Amino acid sequence: MSTRSEDRFDDVVDQRIEVRRHEMNVALRWAAVLTFGFILVTLDIINQGLLYRFDQFVADINRPKLTGMTNFIVLRIDDLGLRWITATILLITAALVSRRFKSWRPLNLSLLSLIFLNLFVGAAKIGFGRCKAREDFDICMFTDGMAYPSGHISNALVTWGLFAYIIFRYTHRAPFEGLKLYWLVAVATIAVGLVSLLRNTHWFTDLLGGMFLGGAILVLVVAIDRFIPSSRQPS
Repeated sequence: MSTRSEDRFDDVVDQRIEVRRHEMNVALRWAAVLTFGFILVTLDIINQGLLYRFDQFVADINRPKLTGMTNFIVLRIDDLGLRWITATILLITAALVSRRFKSWRPLNLSLLSLIFLNLFVGAAKIGFGRCKAREDFDICMFTDGMAYPSGHISNALVTWGLFAYIIFRYTHRAPFEGLKLYWLVAVATIAVGLVSLLRNTHWFTDLLGGMFLGGAILVLVVAIDRFIPSSRQPS
């Protein structure tokens, strides 16, 4: 990308190696905590613990029949976790930010996050093989299903989370103070989770496990970003 002096921006982000290493270590610790949370949820389901019993309670709740505009709105909220939609928005945003700030890093991080989503969440779905909540089997793991963990909520958390992170990092330069969109991540993730429960497409623990695993993926990508400094590809 062009590095003409007139196209350069004033970088007010603290790029000292010790600062970046501290941010990386914090992110790695969060990744470990979130991964541990995912493991605990998984063990509870396998051993039919407290969360497993709560799953049955939630799945048995009578749900309203959605029709017309209400159903349309609910489905559009559900689309906030649909991979091709979220990936398209993330990649377009990353490409625009990359072009503006003469750095491939936002686009690279976005592609890395999508690879991690397909790799880790996809592998977990295949490995655990959980049936969908609508099927409501008593023994539901390892039955060739694809419900656990929820890909929708993992997609929402990772893609909207990285969307917010990229915008924050690259608006955190003069004359900006950093545009914080973390509220958007929370709203999108919670909305996708509530819609999944309303439509009974996922068990409660599918969503909880998906949030833990998606959160771990997100902060792992952040840790990688902070680990690799570059004057030519700033972040």
